[in-house]
Amino acid sequence: MFESDFGSRARSFIMRGGILIALFAIAAKLGDMQLVNEVVYGKKSEDITTRVFVQQPLRGEILDRNGKVMVENDPAYEVSVIPADFNGGQVPALAALLKIDTADIERQMKVGETISPYFPVRVKRDISPAALYAIEEHLDDFRGVYFDTEPKRVYVGKARAAHILGFTKEISEGQLATLGDYYKPGDIVGYTGLEASYETILRGQKGYKYLAVNAVGKVMGPFDDGKLDIPPQDGSDLYLCVDEGLQAMAESLMTGRRGAVVALDPDNGGVLAMTSAPDFDPEVFSGYTSDTQWKTLINNPDKPLFNRSTMAALPPGSTFKMVLASAALQDDVANTNWTIDCKGSMLYGGRLFHCNNGEAHGVVNIIQGLEVSCNIFYYNLMLKVGFDRWTEFGKLFGFGQKTGIDLTNESAGVLPSRAYFDKVFGKDKWTNGYLLSLAIGQGEVSATPLQMAAYTMSIANYGHYYQPHLVNYIKDVRTGKFFYTQYSERTIPISREVFDKVREGMYLVVNGPRGTGRAAEMPQFAIAGKTGTAQNPRGKADAWFVAFAPFEHPKIAIAIMVENAGYGGSICAPMAKKLIAYYLDKIGIKSAPVPEGIVAGKYMHDVRRSSHPSYE
Repeated sequence: MFESDFGSRARSFIMRGGILIALFAIAAKLGDMQLVNEVVYGKKSEDITTRVFVQQPLRGEILDRNGKVMVENDPAYEVSVIPADFNGGQVPALAALLKIDTADIERQMKVGETISPYFPVRVKRDISPAALYAIEEHLDDFRGVYFDTEPKRVYVGKARAAHILGFTKEISEGQLATLGDYYKPGDIVGYTGLEASYETILRGQKGYKYLAVNAVGKVMGPFDDGKLDIPPQDGSDLYLCVDEGLQAMAESLMTGRRGAVVALDPDNGGVLAMTSAPDFDPEVFSGYTSDTQWKTLINNPDKPLFNRSTMAALPPGSTFKMVLASAALQDDVANTNWTIDCKGSMLYGGRLFHCNNGEAHGVVNIIQGLEVSCNIFYYNLMLKVGFDRWTEFGKLFGFGQKTGIDLTNESAGVLPSRAYFDKVFGKDKWTNGYLLSLAIGQGEVSATPLQMAAYTMSIANYGHYYQPHLVNYIKDVRTGKFFYTQYSERTIPISREVFDKVREGMYLVVNGPRGTGRAAEMPQFAIAGKTGTAQNPRGKADAWFVAFAPFEHPKIAIAIMVENAGYGGSICAPMAKKLIAYYLDKIGIKSAPVPEGIVAGKYMHDVRRSSHPSYE
């Protein structure tokens, strides 16, 4: 009995000891996990129980000069997959619900896994309500599939302004490699226009939301009551110099044409309107863009994605004659007493050079030569001024260089020089006959409509040149503060007396008895302008017209170019007239005729206006 009791007690003691040892071992292990390796095991626990979801900020709005919203945001649904939680066998079923290829989902997941298998990968944005409801109904069957909202760009108002605003698009692999660590696969970035050039200002800052997820990947709610969440910071708003009404009218006038309109504010260089035709609907790129939509745009032979206002560098024709006139008058190579008797053509270097349409203008001086756009006069003037001075004055007006407008793509055009010709044609392989084409804005010289508008603005301003720009100021939506953008300005070293004569010639183009731009004439406003018709080897000539108004205190400078349209005086001048009349009336200028004495008329000659219409 004693032995039995002793044995029983011994067994009990051993069992208790074993239990204590086991409990001690468990406690030691817990202590090791919680204390010694808290960082390591805590992180593993967090990876298992939480998922981090990116909260996209609202992209900044874009508004016109009068505060009219041109671009804003609407909510859109997106579907994401967490690779570590998602069953790869469910790819076909998910693809069927979303109406996309299985390869699209697999490709996105593969890219996402290179970052983290626990990081949500967006597989479809801007999903339809029907697809959303279908996923909600089957959410329990799709472990690791989540849906959320993201802001979608919406273009509102009556002007599309496609090449000004640009568009946003899902980031490419090349951009991921160059734009920095902020961006991840699937992010939306500005691709063109202001969306691209002001990307870091418009985009804002991402936020992060932490959610608790159970063992089967189901979201249980906010992790730690949302204490770790970081709210997104919305992007800043852009207020433009653009007048939406003027922009809409320019777009309407260019419907069915190829070309561009650029209008600038002579008081500061702000872009009042800028349209390139044909254009496109930027909302095509908002949300999901199908391959068909993309290919339709890029394969269109009229190139609607190409911004002709800043990128189309073409010979400007006779609109370039004010450069040569300024050089001759400033250098006193020719004054208003120097004349040429235009007989409609001239022989030079064994070649016959014609005036515009072979018209004989009779005896003309430098100002009358602008009025009637006499090629013969300007051929002779080029030989007096010389190649080098013509090039130097072209540089003064900004040709052969970018304006620096706040867009990502701009052409510098070509301003030929002696060195340029030597490089292209070979030293001593070209003659002065090449210069005659340059005198009338033909041959190797080329300029964009934006450059031509800036050039016209500087003549209107008596040589004061402002850097063209689209954005007037930026509003920080978090603080409500406004920040005005800074742009350069300079004064072209040409005397006021020279500009007086050049401006008078431009006034006569529109208002003189033989002016080539009389289609722009209005009794209530004094408009000064210049027509141009530039030969195009691919069809009819390109039509040009540049102008400013009112003559005495200019409020708008404009350049219009229409490809393969014919004569600038008949095609572009009437368009300029409508745009100028609309804008001046809108800003409250009801009448601004030229005051008596501003244009004395002493350079006008007593020659009756031609009985046939002008061909410029």
